[in-house]
Amino acid sequence: MEVLALIISIIALIIAISAYFKVGGRSDLRKQTEALTNIGETIVKATDSLRDKTADVLDRMEAAVRGVDEKKEAPKAEKKKETMTGKRGPKTAKKQ
Repeated sequence: MEVLALIISIIALIIAISAYFKVGGRSDLRKQTEALTNIGETIVKATDSLRDKTADVLDRMEAAVRGVDEKKEAPKAEKKKETMTGKRGPKTAKKQ
């Protein structure tokens, strides 16, 4: 009886291996892995794009709500940009 069970299990194993290779084997698994990787990369790109668009919309909403505060802060931001780019005035220009 034990020998019969062993023979049946070996036959089942052979059938399973032949079915695995008939379906595609490892190459099929690689193709599926590549397809899933491409889908994941596409989702990441879409998420990044959506995050950027959401941030832009929220910035515009904040500017609309704080319209007066933005006008007060704008000159300060321009002065910071000028010093960061190297535009300091006539004294600096003469030294260079």
